[in-house]
Amino acid sequence: MRWTIQPKPPIEKVNHLQKALGVSATIASLLVQRGIETFEEAKIFFRPTLEQLHDPFLMKDMDKAVERILKAIEAQERILVYGDYDVDGTTSVALMATYLQTLSHDITAYIPDRYAEGYGISFQGIDYAYDNGIRLIVALDCGIKAIEKIAYAKEKGIDFIICDHHRPGTQLPEATAILDPKRSDCEYPFNELCGCGVGFKLIQAIQSSIDRPFEELIPYLDLVATAIGADIVPMNGENRVLAYFGMQVINSNPRPGFKALIAQNKKQELTITDVVFTIAPRINAAGRMKHGLHAVELLVEKNYEQAKEFAEAIEVYNSNRRDADKTITEEALLQIKENCEEERKTTVVYQPHWHKGVIGIVASRLTETYYRPTLVFTKSGEKLAASARSVIGFDVYNALEGCSEYIEQFGGHKYAAGLTLTEDNYLNFKQKFEEVVTSQITTKLLTPELSIDAELNFSEIDDKFNRILKQFAPFGPENLAPVFLTKKAIDSGYAKTVGADDKHLKCFIKQTNSSGQFGGIGFNLGNKIDLFKEKSVSVAYNLDENEWNGKCTLQLRIKDIKPE
Repeated sequence: MRWTIQPKPPIEKVNHLQKALGVSATIASLLVQRGIETFEEAKIFFRPTLEQLHDPFLMKDMDKAVERILKAIEAQERILVYGDYDVDGTTSVALMATYLQTLSHDITAYIPDRYAEGYGISFQGIDYAYDNGIRLIVALDCGIKAIEKIAYAKEKGIDFIICDHHRPGTQLPEATAILDPKRSDCEYPFNELCGCGVGFKLIQAIQSSIDRPFEELIPYLDLVATAIGADIVPMNGENRVLAYFGMQVINSNPRPGFKALIAQNKKQELTITDVVFTIAPRINAAGRMKHGLHAVELLVEKNYEQAKEFAEAIEVYNSNRRDADKTITEEALLQIKENCEEERKTTVVYQPHWHKGVIGIVASRLTETYYRPTLVFTKSGEKLAASARSVIGFDVYNALEGCSEYIEQFGGHKYAAGLTLTEDNYLNFKQKFEEVVTSQITTKLLTPELSIDAELNFSEIDDKFNRILKQFAPFGPENLAPVFLTKKAIDSGYAKTVGADDKHLKCFIKQTNSSGQFGGIGFNLGNKIDLFKEKSVSVAYNLDENEWNGKCTLQLRIKDIKPE
């Protein structure tokens, strides 16, 4: 790993904030690094309020969307709520469907089949709506590039309201309303909402229009927080407010589906990281291994006993997902080695039998291993489908645009995307992708970076320091959990490897020039145990809590170790 230490912020700003808040210099420095320089800014950061949410009608087409939905409800039209099969999509559908059901009995949820229909709006979904007398579709987390599909729906007399957050193409679909803060003509103050976040702004606007209290919407924020965490959108601005209050709902009054999913978790209070690693993979597993509607069923269920049954079924899907993930990753790594492709700037692999629902996870695994832009292809009907993942600082979406001559369709974000192409274009695409990435990427970007916020002595770490640090949460991009560096660290003689294949490192560390000692866990750092045989090491870590048998102790979540 390439360690980079963040530059120290101006000392006068740190001193001013330290005095204003009565906190340590390190805490003040961390806040200034995040753009927080005054008492008022710190108050907003530590104590978000729902008043910080923007007026939803600032979003382009919001008035049109609300008008069409209220017209449909008044006329007792059936409404189809359509969403993608991942966490963002299924939480969006659960949110919109359950909210609209408080206003109408004619609401139907629809999730496309990953294998029969593929990503986004499908002709089959439109035909389903038409055959069932539905003339209004509200699409969430998809649709911004569905030009042909929306035109097809229009021919059949079906109106579309699109709630998306992906980048639009050069042309927008001819929908009744398009809510997407990334539209070039949209002046909404925050453009990093996830799909579920855009859906929430729509129900906020409807709620305001029918003169019902905003407080009725708070129970829906558990879905929004889960989508924000799972979709890895920036944890600042409106996202941080929505996630902050969503986590309060999850911890104080979780919906039956969430309660069933987290029943085995013994932690007193879940963080958004716990949600990302506990709830999100299971929601995702339904769409990956079976059908996304199973996740929606769980999320909208009001009876806890029934929710438990749904959760148990989803747990089986998640177990199958883990098995497929392990097998395909091993096969992909073998393919890379057999083809002697370790020296390429990209990873592109393909097997027709690989499970389409797992290739995105495998792409992430391969990116962790070789740290370069990665695509994993499988057969999908007559076409090949791929999931793309990138490395920090490199825009894989732009790279795919440079290969568009070989691509049927694609969409996504800077760091994650999906695409389809014909099999006879696979090799040409693979070569073109390598050429495009090679021309754009730097050697620096091909080495994983560990960004360190501050150097810290163990003597500075106490319960008060940790208590304040916890209030920096919820963590995510643009507000990552602080990474600290401690030098002259030595193990107290308890270092050992743990876990399958001795992959992880467990140790007890003290500092030669400072008081204080802490237990540490380093996941996938078992191979670094010999470094503790050196005189001392430098340790990069997050501050963490370890709950065991009802006791909570501070520990270091070790990110990396280097000899001094």
